[in-house]
Amino acid sequence: MTQPRRALVLVDIQNEYFDGPLEIQYPPRNETLAAIIDALTIAGENNVPVAAIRHELPEGAPVFAAGSTGAQLHPEVADLVQSDWQQTSKVFASVFADTDLEEWIRAQEVDTITLVGFMTNNCIIGSAVGAESLGLKVEVLSDATGAIGISNAAGSVDAKTVHTALLAVLHSNLAAVTDTAGWRQAVEDKTPVAASNLVESALAGRSQS
Repeated sequence: MTQPRRALVLVDIQNEYFDGPLEIQYPPRNETLAAIIDALTIAGENNVPVAAIRHELPEGAPVFAAGSTGAQLHPEVADLVQSDWQQTSKVFASVFADTDLEEWIRAQEVDTITLVGFMTNNCIIGSAVGAESLGLKVEVLSDATGAIGISNAAGSVDAKTVHTALLAVLHSNLAAVTDTAGWRQAVEDKTPVAASNLVESALAGRSQS
């Protein structure tokens, strides 16, 4: 079994998700933030490199406006920033689109990224999709990511359903999903997080229908 070469990627852990129309609803924001801090502790104890990505739009945008309080890292994360962290901003869902993250990952000889942050229903799944064509393995921490409820012309879905459904989708093909406790064990054991695949997930799903 090949030992993963991991990087912890913090996705948009910004004030916008703690106050305002994009407030994370499930899991509870404070619980998710605590899990993110735990993941950072695990990374620090095990020399896992860290990248912090922020979503940033032009000045005057309704959310994530450049220079606004909402666009800044949450204070509890900002207080932990280290000089060797890779920091960059993005305008698309994927952390790789028009950023220098891939270049940094290659320089670190990383083959596995661990995603934490927001939102499961946008930038987490978008980043997992973006990693596939780069040949990178993806881990997603279920308790260190979060979603919002959504309602539009296509339908309405509560935040818990959005989050849990997308984690199942991710685990079926695009990522290996675990929680922070499971990730700690995998990091300390220097082993991959156990993953599923589309065929196994499809057969299991058929048996339950």
